[in-house]
Amino acid sequence: MSYDRAITVFSPDGHLFQVEYAMEAVKRGSAVVGVRGADCVVLGVERKAVALLQDPRTIRKIAKLDDHLTIAFAGFTADARVLIEKARIEAQSFRLTCEDAPSIDYMARFIAKTQQSYTQRGGVRPFGVSSMIAGFSNEKTPQLYLTDPAGTYSAWKANAIGGRNEKAVQEYLEKNWSATLTQEESVKLTIKALLEVVDSGSKNMEISVMRCDEKVHMVTEDEIQVIIDEIEREQEEAKKGTVDAPVNE
Repeated sequence: MSYDRAITVFSPDGHLFQVEYAMEAVKRGSAVVGVRGADCVVLGVERKAVALLQDPRTIRKIAKLDDHLTIAFAGFTADARVLIEKARIEAQSFRLTCEDAPSIDYMARFIAKTQQSYTQRGGVRPFGVSSMIAGFSNEKTPQLYLTDPAGTYSAWKANAIGGRNEKAVQEYLEKNWSATLTQEESVKLTIKALLEVVDSGSKNMEISVMRCDEKVHMVTEDEIQVIIDEIEREQEEAKKGTVDAPVNE
């Protein structure tokens, strides 16, 4: 029996190969970085270079789920579009039924449940998408959730998914994240993490900042470039300081 062709059958050693293939698709996608600051959540994505005649506004890796929820994804854009549409309908249905906005925990659970349901029936395949959801709890504290193709969801302080240097970016975030990060520091940390995988600067980055009871702010390319220039200056000064440091005899 060919185990890698049936998504509903476990292999002898307990694997669901189709789910693992979907996770591999996420790893080969563009990088996504999420950072939870003291009073904000920052999402940053690597934006692939577009064709010369293509309108870049039609390719967005960050989308709005609801007035108070933002999502960024790594993996197949077509799969993400379907999943986001399902989540938006659920958010509006929740508002209609409960006369209140859905919590970020509820939406993360719904997205994970939808992804998991596509791993257990024939005739469909798992979503080749991992997503980061940014929002605020009822207590007005920033929240960051991650979902994957297997249907797992979890809360994070900072994380990175997708991209060729995923482990390196995650390790960088572990070393530099702090619970007291301001908005400016959170944006700077996100951009520094993305620079581990992005070579062409601000044109290939998309950054969103979410604050409680405020509209999502998309950082412009010019603003991103100013921060990148500042980071490069700091790195140059650090190198000079290392070179000029006296050697103890």
